Parts: sequence; C-alpha cells; structure tokens
Amino acid sequence: MNTARNPLIQARHLRLAFDSRTVLEDINLDVHPGEIVTLIGPNGAGKSTLVRILLGLVKPDSGSVMKQPGLRIGYMPQNLVMNASLPLTTGRFLSLNITCPKSEITNVLMEVNAHHLINKSIHNISGGELQRVLLARALLRSPQLLVLDEPVRGVDVTGQTELYRLIAKVRQTHNCGILMISHDLHLVMA
Repeated sequence: MNTARNPLIQARHLRLAFDSRTVLEDINLDVHPGEIVTLIGPNGAGKSTLVRILLGLVKPDSGSVMKQPGLRIGYMPQNLVMNASLPLTTGRFLSLNITCPKSEITNVLMEVNAHHLINKSIHNISGGELQRVLLARALLRSPQLLVLDEPVRGVDVTGQTELYRLIAKVRQTHNCGILMISHDLHLVMA
C-alpha cells in the first residue's frame, strides 16, 4: 500500500443518532498527508462528535472509518480543565504520560514559540499561550495526523491569526495531515 497517496484516515457513509435525533447523516471524509481539512459549522452541529468517531471513541450507527496502519495521531482538545491547586509547570505538563527527553520538550516548545513558558505554572499562562502548549503536546507524538478541536478558542484576534499561521507552518514542516474543527468560517478562510 502506497501510504503517500492513500488517505491517512477515511470515513464513509457515517451515521449517528442519539435517541431519535440524527446527529450525522451520510458523512464522507478523507485526510491526506500535508492536507488541512476543516470542519466548519455552528455549535451543536456534530463536528466534535464526528471527530470522536474518527478517533474511535464513539461507534457510529453505520458507516466505516479506515486508518492507515500504525497511524500516529496528535490531538489538541477544545479546552482543558485542570485542578488549580495542582502545582504543575508547563514542562512537567508536557511530560505527563509521554516518555521523551527534556530536549524534545524544549524543541517542540521552541517550534510553537512557547519556550519561555517551560518553567512557568500552567495555571498562570494566557489563553493563547495555553493553546500553543496544547499544540506542542500534540506534536510530541510526532503525528502523521493532527486533530485540532477549536484551536483558537479563548485567543484574541491577533493571536488567532498567529496560531493559524503556526498551524500552516506545522503542516509544511511535518507534512502531517490536519483535521481542524472551527465554527468561524471567516477567520479560517482568512
């Protein structure tokens, strides 16, 4: 199988209903290496539910999801809730449940322009800084597919533009496929 031409992940005819309410109907999707695919829609449209199906966290009522064998996925959640009483530096947060040398953490923080945060409390950084740290965490997995759920949530307009530029740079540098969720069509298109 020539994985360069085949999609990293492919969904065919996905359908999901909760009780009698259809959330997803006949959804088809491909994400290839080096490609950015953005799911755009209002809150409650089923974007995050679709991603949960693609990640294997929710089983669809019908349809199929195929992934390249051994696909490494980096995931950046929409939000992160942490206990504020837990003392945790950014560097320590990035090393939780991930085995990697400190130099790798330093390098990925430099890549996302957040190296200065390594010894700062994760609870005392801004929304834009947190989004960069979450992106760095997703990149630590050396992903072939990067899934970004509302990556600019809680970030001011200037920071949003910078984050979208950074995401485009990550795509070029890593040649990873990117699946991004957003509800703001105008900002994504810009």
